[in-house]
Amino acid sequence: MTSTDGIYIAGQRIEGGDCSGPKSARNVLLHPDVDAAVFETARGGMLREGLAFDRCNIAVVTNIGTGDHLGLNFITTAEDLAVLKRVIVQNIASDGAAVLNAADPMAARMADGCPGPVTFFASNPNNSILATHRAQGRRVVSVEGAAIVATEGGFKQQIALSEIPITRNGMIGFQVENVMAALAAAWALGLDWGVIRAGLQSFDSDTRRVPGRFNVLPFRGATLIADYGHNPDAIQALVRGIEEMPAKRRTVVISGAGDRRDDDIRRQTQVLGDVFDDVILYQDQCQRGRADGEVLALLRQGLSHAKRATVIDEIRGEFRAIDAALTRLAPGDLCLILIDQIEEALSHIARRGAES
Repeated sequence: MTSTDGIYIAGQRIEGGDCSGPKSARNVLLHPDVDAAVFETARGGMLREGLAFDRCNIAVVTNIGTGDHLGLNFITTAEDLAVLKRVIVQNIASDGAAVLNAADPMAARMADGCPGPVTFFASNPNNSILATHRAQGRRVVSVEGAAIVATEGGFKQQIALSEIPITRNGMIGFQVENVMAALAAAWALGLDWGVIRAGLQSFDSDTRRVPGRFNVLPFRGATLIADYGHNPDAIQALVRGIEEMPAKRRTVVISGAGDRRDDDIRRQTQVLGDVFDDVILYQDQCQRGRADGEVLALLRQGLSHAKRATVIDEIRGEFRAIDAALTRLAPGDLCLILIDQIEEALSHIARRGAES
């Protein structure tokens, strides 16, 4: 597997860092022990070098949303981004398939250029695109009651959300969507349903398997959530999940990537300021072309009309900001830490937890 977290072979990470480009994918394809591979296929790598492969068996597009990294490399709109992302859908093998989010209009439209069958997924079983696809006897994955359900014609398979720990009993909506996409991909590959079920039952969002991806950690009776969310869509998805989690007081620690547009940086704190009581803004090590303090100023602008945030602090340095948040936590509180240096930040949090 290749991703923004590194290169993995047989479950072991052999290289760290952002490995979501074609060079990393080619390294995996050339490895003598690899029979199957999953590649995160980032926009930057496709723009620089194209794809690492001629054809893929399964192409998965989870969402386009409002877009990310816009304004870079002549990709200025979400529509531009969709044109780029659909390249993997256009390059599936003759016996391949695409897995597309029916609830994301731009992702769903990629079906028009797909040379093979499409499986649509959406939480809402009454989604018009998904319902039409299902009525035509084609494959869909959705949520019905407290279960994820896969149907095709007269075939139906369901797995209870309570059996899928990464969704926290279906409470974390974006993880439910991720699971539907993964399930649809495994189904398209022809994996046995017992294997699919066992995989979902044994996978959780811990710091070992998915570092920086909604890692939920206990801390002195409070709840910590560490996540690498760094665009408005990701922040909105996190907030929807966190609002379902009880807390006496909510604190968020956030910085912003300097290579995003001003509005994208401001929008993140506009969303957070309506949900969190305390907001700790920090400036990370890499400002990506921004002047000193510029990102902090944009984040503070986003909080100018916050409905809930009453305490706003600015701190230079990620670990100092984390320490400030941990110090003020009380039992029953919740703290979302939007980390930048994933491994280092998670290690720092673990050390603080061991000291408490």
